[in-house]
Amino acid sequence: MKILIAASEAFPFCKTGGLADVTGALSQVFSRTEGTEVVLFLPRYRNVGGGAFSLKAAGGSFLIPMGNHVETATMSRVQWGKVAVYFIENPKYFDRPGMYRSAAGDFEDNDERFIFFSRAVLEGAKFIGFKPDIIHCHDWQTGLVPAYLRTLSRLDSFFSKTASVFTVHNIAYQGMFPKETLLKAGFSWQDFTPERLEYYGGINFMKAGLIFADLITTVSPTYAGEIQYRAEFGHGMDGVLRHRASDLFGILNGIDDEIWDPATDTFLERGYELKSFRRGKAASKKALQKELGLEENKDTVLAGVVSRLDSQKGLDVLLNAAPEFLDKMQFVVLGQGDPGLSDAFSALSAANPRRAAFKVGFNESLAHRIYAGADIFVMPSRFEPCGLPQMISMRYGALPLVTRTGGLKDTVFYNGEPKDSNGFAIDDADEGQLRSVLGHIISLYAWKENWNMMVRNAMSGDYSWSKSAEAYLKLFNIAAQRRQL
Repeated sequence: MKILIAASEAFPFCKTGGLADVTGALSQVFSRTEGTEVVLFLPRYRNVGGGAFSLKAAGGSFLIPMGNHVETATMSRVQWGKVAVYFIENPKYFDRPGMYRSAAGDFEDNDERFIFFSRAVLEGAKFIGFKPDIIHCHDWQTGLVPAYLRTLSRLDSFFSKTASVFTVHNIAYQGMFPKETLLKAGFSWQDFTPERLEYYGGINFMKAGLIFADLITTVSPTYAGEIQYRAEFGHGMDGVLRHRASDLFGILNGIDDEIWDPATDTFLERGYELKSFRRGKAASKKALQKELGLEENKDTVLAGVVSRLDSQKGLDVLLNAAPEFLDKMQFVVLGQGDPGLSDAFSALSAANPRRAAFKVGFNESLAHRIYAGADIFVMPSRFEPCGLPQMISMRYGALPLVTRTGGLKDTVFYNGEPKDSNGFAIDDADEGQLRSVLGHIISLYAWKENWNMMVRNAMSGDYSWSKSAEAYLKLFNIAAQRRQL
């Protein structure tokens, strides 16, 4: 099976968030499956290239229609394991300091940038002679690709057997643009209807993917239900998703179990696995407390957070609840984002330097040490399509404390019985509920037999990509077979 993955970012080439981790990991896992050939298409942003990857020009160029004018696309290529990675190049659109935005906000021409990229993906596939069975598209930036396959390219024999699968990572970000974008994209006014591309008088790239893709996936079974049946989760797309319910599937993301492996993690004081977690966790905790200037006390519950600072993540709720637990717990927070939250966590840390530590920014090595040194990992998200940190924390034996939403509900199990639980859960991002469970955690932590039972449950889980990749490949086969009919 020939699989073309089209995405706006993929680790290790270009990344702003979890989307890149998923697209990068899936590319590799798909490529290791017998009988598959995988190519990955990405924009050539300014920061791409150099380091371990030496990009080579693919040779030649091709033209992309952009409304009333044309733009030139060139490509460069790198071989990444078994995956051929192609970068779509155009300095006007991609040679900028940021990927999607500047300090002033989103780039005003993001519609043009991703129209160009989407059309160049299809033209680029023809340019290299790669005739895909499946084009796997990710989020609004590639939502137009399925639309082009079924409109402008519907009579193109090159794509006559090509099916598209569209994955929604976060439906809150949709790519909404004015109706004039329709003409830039090359569609006709016949496509500007509520059943197709029109959305409240404009054009919505996310909706285009949802309407025209052969199959739709999202990143957890619970989130698949939430975005259909709860308006606050569907962000205006719930009706479209209910209409496509029989073609919508929730598949949990996985984590890279080579990068996130406490047994071989070089960032840790000492490695550990399930059999040796008590010594390993104790050494990691002591080292983390020392590194951050916290009181070195093995009997104090250490709560970790590695997160974007954003209201979605519910960290304002943690901020309000934390002060009353400072005599019994320690808090370590690593993140960046909302300036108000950043200032508040800085103030908490400054006022309680032996009980709370806050580090602004993202520091990969410190993130690893927090997962290993923490006893609990706090994620009281208001919504969470999938979430990877709770899976990483469980692999490292830090029990996650989460809200029952999206992928958090699908991965963290808590019913009050340690033998059946691998973490802690509250129903909503609510201060009272969080206070209640933090109090319970402090009591339970002293009961080491039950606590260690939960840690073993957490560390025993399979959080790898193998099950997820299998589910995707089954869907790819279904979509490809439909196209043969």
